[in-house]
Amino acid sequence: ALEGENAILTHRDLMGATDPKKAEKGTIRADFADSIDANAVHGSDAAETAAVEIPYFFPALNLYSR
Repeated sequence: ALEGENAILTHRDLMGATDPKKAEKGTIRADFADSIDANAVHGSDAAETAAVEIPYFFPALNLYSR
C-alpha cells in the first residue's frame, strides 16, 4: 500500500493503462503484463476505493500513517 501526496495518480501512471497493449513502454503493465486479464498489478482509482480494497486484499496488514 502506498501513501503520500497524489499517491493514487502517481501509482496509476507507474502502472500504465489497464490494457498492456495500450500501456506506455516502461510502465509495469507494458513491461510485465500478459493480457488485460493478467495485467500484473492493481491500483485503486480513488481513496474511498482504497479504503475498501486494502483491508480486503491485506486483512492482516496494519497501516500506520507517517
